[in-house]
Amino acid sequence: MIFSAVSWAAVYFVVWWTTLFAVLPFGVRNQVDEGEITPGTEPGAPVRAPIGRILLVTTIVASLIFAALYALLTQDVFGLDDIPFLPKFEKVG
Repeated sequence: MIFSAVSWAAVYFVVWWTTLFAVLPFGVRNQVDEGEITPGTEPGAPVRAPIGRILLVTTIVASLIFAALYALLTQDVFGLDDIPFLPKFEKVG
């Protein structure tokens, strides 16, 4: 199964964004946890969000997931035809 570079970039983009939303809440402390609630703000609002660290962890985890997915699909270890509930298509050409 051969995909173009644009297709692989799109797959990485989806994996990265999905990973971001999974990693986003880790390590963020809210005002209630810190015991410093600023009047007029939501108590569940983060005191400080380590955005740089979150983006770095997201990139590393997404790259590992993407590498595993790329290896599975390009090395013929596992293909979409191996998923039982997907329709089977004939190869063209």
